[in-house]
Amino acid sequence: MHGDRRGAAVSWNNYADTGNPRFSLDCRDEMTDMKQFTKAVIRVVHGVVEVLFHFLFKLVYGGPGEQMPPIKDLLLLESASSIARKIRTRKITSVQVLESFIERIEEVNPILNCVVAERYSEARKEAQAIDDLIKSGTIPEETLAKEKPFLGVPFTTKDCIAVKGMIHTSGLARRKNCIAEEDADVIAYLKATGAYPIALTNVSELCMWWESANTLHGRSSNPYNTNHIVGGSSGGEGCLQGAAGSAFGIGSDIGGSIRMPSFFNGIFGHKPSKFMVSNNGQYPTPITIDQMSFLGIGPMCRRAEDLLPLLKIIAGKNAAELRLDEPVDVKQLNFYYQDSDMGSVAVSPVHHEIKELFGKISVHLEKAHGVKTKKVAIQRFRKSGPIWFANMKTPNGPSFQEQLANLEGSINPYLELVKWCFGRSDHTFIGIATALADKGGCKFGDDKHTHLVEEKGRLRREMEDLLGDDGVFLYPTHPTAAPFHNEPLVKPFNFSYTAIINVLGFPATNIPMGLNSEGLPIGVQVVANTKNDRLCLAVAVELEKAFGGWVPPSVEA
Repeated sequence: MHGDRRGAAVSWNNYADTGNPRFSLDCRDEMTDMKQFTKAVIRVVHGVVEVLFHFLFKLVYGGPGEQMPPIKDLLLLESASSIARKIRTRKITSVQVLESFIERIEEVNPILNCVVAERYSEARKEAQAIDDLIKSGTIPEETLAKEKPFLGVPFTTKDCIAVKGMIHTSGLARRKNCIAEEDADVIAYLKATGAYPIALTNVSELCMWWESANTLHGRSSNPYNTNHIVGGSSGGEGCLQGAAGSAFGIGSDIGGSIRMPSFFNGIFGHKPSKFMVSNNGQYPTPITIDQMSFLGIGPMCRRAEDLLPLLKIIAGKNAAELRLDEPVDVKQLNFYYQDSDMGSVAVSPVHHEIKELFGKISVHLEKAHGVKTKKVAIQRFRKSGPIWFANMKTPNGPSFQEQLANLEGSINPYLELVKWCFGRSDHTFIGIATALADKGGCKFGDDKHTHLVEEKGRLRREMEDLLGDDGVFLYPTHPTAAPFHNEPLVKPFNFSYTAIINVLGFPATNIPMGLNSEGLPIGVQVVANTKNDRLCLAVAVELEKAFGGWVPPSVEA
């Protein structure tokens, strides 16, 4: 019987080797069917797991959360641009503005844990010097408006963007004593326009997860419901902006780290076109040119009117390439939208309340401007996660476990996992898990890696052809509103909705679109072709006017 089996195998192999096209076709069809079946099974299993764990998390975290103190000072509701105008025209003082935001931070931070370091003493001196300068009248108001558009405005940034004299930890315990010796380029540019930093905000460990929690500074909570996440890695910044704790913020984004926190906290956040804003002073430092192109430092704010002037400042000498002074007529834009990724494996389906936003936007554009939106179905978005992971691969490292050691050797992730079980590790579970998974997936230069890099190129060309120089693409920022704390562990790939835009190098803006039925912020992202950031920002202004934009968590009547 064994001999018969071997003979049968030889005969089968000989037949296969003849190159019979019918055999090859049938074989490929069977393989395709098997892949589709496997993906379908994974989707079903993932869906069941997600529903089950959501129920369990709801048992633990369900409820309204800790009550947020209402906003009493109406100055906190204004845009940074409006505050700057009032300061230089002597309607208010920079000291007054600063004290308002310090009071708000001290009011909300014990609840939200979004601020991890402050420089109030230095900021008070800077604010007083600015007020003295304005009071002296030595510089005309018109000159101040042109050369120092944010004179006297306090701002915040995440704890991975260097501010001279402040900690620069990126949420890594081994960097707890690291002090920035120089300002990041974007901070220097903002200081030159008269703005000044007042605090640093929380991030995820090494800025590589979409819940902002680390063993150094703890976990941040959502101002709309403290049982929910703030996103990451610019989560502390998104949280503080949503709670009206600073005039504007600066975040960074390599896979959605500006847009996801902006989405979860109901604010505007813009990831610029690739290479337009300097990454100098950001830690961790991108390893390859590709990673450098994926990473974008950009503005986070409550009012859409602040996005363009802030981008113009932080882009420095590259601002001219973005043509930000050119007016944009929304009526002349081509609007495309897609309300899902077409069914990625192990990614949550887009919630119906988010899908409904695209219909509302379409109705508004047609009624207000006679503009018809066009729904598209770009199939390659199904591969968003694998494309991002593959294009993040590097030929020579360093590995994530070396990065967790602050590039001073390497951690042992297995030992750290054991220590974590006993509460003795300096690292988060997700940080350790990322180190363990770091060597998985495709390898740099192998067939799968090459294929996914090529898929990125094909998707980019497809999108470039669609958008041209006058098109914008509306797409979900995230498939659900802010999950419960720790819930991202069972839906880790949901960040792919933002991550794919990074590898394509396109600009994208999160636009808040109100609150869902559970009182949590939802919104959409708008994407444009490279260096067409101004189109995204114009759409943000338009949709803010139509739908209201940021909704304060609580205002005292």
